[in-house]
Amino acid sequence: MTTTSLPGAATSLDEEIVALSPPVEVFSGRAAALQVADQLHRGEQIVGRFERSGLAGFKVAARGRRLRVKVSLAVDAMSMPGWHLPDAQGRAATRPRLIQVRSQGRLRQCVLLKGGSGIRSAQATFDLLPDEVPDDGLVCVEALDITEGPGVDAEVREAVAEAVMAGGTAGLRIDGVAFEEGSEEGREDGGARGGETLDGARCEVLSLISSGGLANPNRRGPRTIRTGLFVVNPVPPGVFGSGGRLTIRLGSRADTTLRPATARDRALMRRAVRRAGGEARRLRHAAREVFCSAAPAVTRILSVQDGGLPMPTRTTAGNTLELDLPAPATSPVLVFVDPGECALPTLVSATWTP
Repeated sequence: MTTTSLPGAATSLDEEIVALSPPVEVFSGRAAALQVADQLHRGEQIVGRFERSGLAGFKVAARGRRLRVKVSLAVDAMSMPGWHLPDAQGRAATRPRLIQVRSQGRLRQCVLLKGGSGIRSAQATFDLLPDEVPDDGLVCVEALDITEGPGVDAEVREAVAEAVMAGGTAGLRIDGVAFEEGSEEGREDGGARGGETLDGARCEVLSLISSGGLANPNRRGPRTIRTGLFVVNPVPPGVFGSGGRLTIRLGSRADTTLRPATARDRALMRRAVRRAGGEARRLRHAAREVFCSAAPAVTRILSVQDGGLPMPTRTTAGNTLELDLPAPATSPVLVFVDPGECALPTLVSATWTP
């Protein structure tokens, strides 16, 4: 940390905070450049943890250039205890969190983070134009629950009311914030050329699609969509999915977590299988295969800012659904998925056509 003494009538204890000079990353809430913390409990090895919707304000020297901001968010086993009270049915811990990531008063992206005890992380990436950074260099990174703040369509709030956790920012970690010089052209590291296809996990790492967060950011392959929806985000220039069109492929697989609800149900099932022998097992597996072989169905698409959107072109082949839609330019888009009987939808891949 570099500081300089203030001139003039200031005392020798007063210090001027030197603005962050991109490229730079902040991983601690004790960083001097973190000038504002609203509803944020500062951390030592993370920037902090939100008590509720709030913001972190950093002093950054943008030098009149486009500024790229990357925000790393996460939930873990400590995101519920002491931060959020479950409802009467105790469902709060299992519902996903749908979070708005805002900066300088504008919605930039949304992230969806699954509930439960395991850690889930997500990254939001956006650009600030030169005129969006004030002369004092204060860059604000805000995390708001989907139900809060201006500019969220009422239809969106109604659609997710029973599907996501209320007060989803409570206990949310902000692990780090990176500031870089943005560019109108050029590839982002790990990005893609037009026509290239990336798998579901890579789309989530690049913040184009958020389907529940990643336990391991190095993982590759499809992403299971257990929340019934996913987010397609606007991304900055040079990043996979910026402008143009996206072909998103969804698949399905058998939900192996399905079990009879009670011990009595399980006992009855075991007795029935024993009585019927191998024929019952054959019929059970055949039925599962038939029901789970169908492609998932997209039932609704909503712009977070503008509400309902026309249903895009859909093509089905076997258990795969291809969804062709314009890449969102200004507002995140929510895609609602119906998995069908005993199946889980999966985010297989996305192809970008600029």
